[in-house]
Amino acid sequence: MSKISVLIVDDHAVVRTGYKTYLSFSDKIGDIYEADCGETACQQYIQHRVDVVVMDLSMPGMGGLECIRRLISRDSLCKVLVFSIHNEIVYATRAIKSGAKGYITKNSIPETLVTAVCSIAQGQTFIDAEMAQQLAMNMVTEQSDESKIKSLSPREFDVFCLIANGSSSHEAAKKLHLSYKTVCNHSTAIKDKLAVKTIAEFTLLATRQGLIESDNY
Repeated sequence: MSKISVLIVDDHAVVRTGYKTYLSFSDKIGDIYEADCGETACQQYIQHRVDVVVMDLSMPGMGGLECIRRLISRDSLCKVLVFSIHNEIVYATRAIKSGAKGYITKNSIPETLVTAVCSIAQGQTFIDAEMAQQLAMNMVTEQSDESKIKSLSPREFDVFCLIANGSSSHEAAKKLHLSYKTVCNHSTAIKDKLAVKTIAEFTLLATRQGLIESDNY
């Protein structure tokens, strides 16, 4: 059986090194490539056609969700495992909706990463047990707030999270490598879709969905 090739996508070099070390301990893992942003990930995937892409969500530039969408649009067989600090159900829901085959958090033990990569390489899905239960419950009971948030595009979602967590439009533009005008346009679209008018309402909605953190980005 051929070994599994992996592309690690994370904007922190130290984190990538850690993942690479964990994965290299397994005799089932072969070549391991790295990318520090979504744009580079797309280029690397086209070049190497790896078996599994291990993707962070919170990255500058394109962002993890948009990167997943682009990879899947270019290759419907692309297998993505999200490995994120976010344990809120809305992130997992959006990742799976974007095309990811698995979702685990960075609080998982190292062995979980290897197990998840191997499972996804074999055509299976892999979601953290606790989160899988929440996902199942979420499918049964869809809340109004979450339905509204799901209507946001990947970039609108990024802008929403930043603004809800206290970033100004100028700061959001800088973090996402967008123009100030583009962020303002996204903000207007977000307010229309979520039926909110003020930053306080942004924050309240985000709080109800568990999207307020000290270091989202």
